[in-house]
Parts: sequence; structure tokens; C-alpha cells
Amino acid sequence: MVRVTGTTKLAAITGAESRNAGSGVTATDLGILWDDGRGGVLAAFGDTYGDRWGGNGAGPRRADWRYNVLARSTDTDLDSGLAFDWVVRREDGSAGQFLPGDRTGTREHTVIPTAGIAVGERNYVHYMSVRRWGMPGVWHTNYGALAYSDDGGLTWTKSGTAVWRNHGQRFLSRFRRRDQGGHPFQLIAFAGVVDGHVHLLGTPSGRFGAGHLARVGADDLLDPAAYEYWTARGWAADPHEARPVIGAPVAELSVQFNEHFGCWFAVHLDERRAAIVLRTADRLTGPWSAGRVLAAGSRFPALYGGFQHPWAADRPAVYFTMTQWRPYNVSFLRADLA
Repeated sequence: MVRVTGTTKLAAITGAESRNAGSGVTATDLGILWDDGRGGVLAAFGDTYGDRWGGNGAGPRRADWRYNVLARSTDTDLDSGLAFDWVVRREDGSAGQFLPGDRTGTREHTVIPTAGIAVGERNYVHYMSVRRWGMPGVWHTNYGALAYSDDGGLTWTKSGTAVWRNHGQRFLSRFRRRDQGGHPFQLIAFAGVVDGHVHLLGTPSGRFGAGHLARVGADDLLDPAAYEYWTARGWAADPHEARPVIGAPVAELSVQFNEHFGCWFAVHLDERRAAIVLRTADRLTGPWSAGRVLAAGSRFPALYGGFQHPWAADRPAVYFTMTQWRPYNVSFLRADLA
């Protein structure tokens, strides 16, 4: 059994008070981390604001709004925080949007990254196209999809094939349940390559769904027909056949194998507990442990996120990013484990 012995906030990594100030990022969220396969770690952020930011939470739109931004770090002194070497820049030199969207349309509100992975020389990022925001913890997506970069993250191409469309609520009579978030793979967490397959866990849109498992050949990430989904009895081609491996509620999930403890770590927001929690398992198919609190909302109000640093998987600790809605910026934390 892995238990949490203490959690330390190491540093702010975005915003005016952070060591990365000056890139045009006054406020942002998420901080999704992955090894870029080229000696660095990429960090993807969601809705981002600059001058005239409102001071708490996202917005207003006129405050130099970008759907997303991307930074790179080679910092190995994780206890001092997380310094960035560069950001994907626009013409004025400040952080620019790396995944485009259609701001003139009414069917897409924003484009938010949810996970990333490097396979060979190519980096992939999964993102969700948000159709609209609902009540707290609830939103509706048009689809989840992949984009890729062959130059280390400086430029990105949205795949025209790797798209998983969300058609809303669907009653699955075979399992006598209602999938309230629609498609079960609208947000994902890449777990890495196991036995030649990239494994990933997905959740429906919003923060109240369960975690489902899928896999695909390492050379076939852009081909939805090549994906297989875990049904508890085996693998199937239909994502709606997938059965949960991590019980709800699961949100903003990250998964990696911890070499120190010899098991899988899943870190995610538990919206009902207002906490970022750690679950462990010997196999990706489970069973997964109950969530142990890494960061509680009573100490860090309005928290969310919880994305593990890939270079800390050999330590008796979890290093992770965490966002707070107020002041809508990202911090870097260490949770010590025993």
C-alpha cells in the first residue's frame, strides 16, 4: 500500500509571481507534462490570458485570450520548481496559441489539450473541442482528437482522421446503464508504450465520469480503426463497449508507471471530494486502489488538474502540476510517499 506522508507546494510556474514570468502568460491552467523524446519535457496549458486579465478565473475574452499555449523545460532540479526554456511564440515574441480553432463559429468555444506523448521522433497531443460550458464541473465537447508535431513541438498539425466525435448521451441497453458524458474518450491520459501498444485511459466530457482503457499500435495513433477498448473480458473495436477500470468521478487524469514502487500511478481530480488524489494498480486493467489525497481543497481552494512530471517516476514521491481557479494559475507540487 502506498500512502501519502506530506505535500509541499514548490513554486508557481505561471503568472506574474512565477520564475517563468514575462512570456505573455498572466493567467492560465492545466500544465500537462510529457517527455518529448528529445531531452526535454513539454508543458501544455489551456485557456490563457495576458493584459487586462480579470484577476480571478478565466476571462475576459478581450484579455489577450489564447485557447492554449505550450512550453518546454529541461529543468532537472524539480524541488526548485519548473523553469521553462522556451514557449511556442507568436510574432511579437510572447506565447502564442499552438492548436488553432475557429473563433468565428458558434459550435466551438475553445480547444484545450488533455494529454501528450512522444513516440519515436513524433510528438502527439490529444485535445478536446469544447462546444459549451455548463454548470460547474460539466461541459460538452464536439469531439476529442489528436494533433502531431515533427519538430519537437514548435509547429503542430491537427489530424484529419484521429477524431472521436461526441454525440451526447447514449443509452447502452446491453450494459443497462446511461453514459451521461457521451463518448467515453473525450479527455485522455497517455500511459505509455506497453508491449508495442500505446495505452491510454479516457473519460467523457466533464468531471464526473469513469476512467476507461484503450490501446493502439505505436505506429497507428492516427487511425481510429486500429484502437481497441477494454471490456473487462477482452478488447473490442467499439469505444462504447469499454467498461470502466477506474470508478467515477475521474477528471484531469494523468497516468504513468512508478519505478520506485513498481506499480501504476493515476493522479486525478476527485470533484466530489474537492481533492487531487492518487490511485495505484499493478495492471492498467485494475483493480485500482481508492484515491489517497495528494492535495485538498481545504488547503488549496478551487484546485484542479494534477499532471505528473515524467522525470520523477523513479522517486518515492509524486511531482505534479496543480491549478487553482483563483488566481487561475499553475503551481508545481511534491507529494512524499511511503
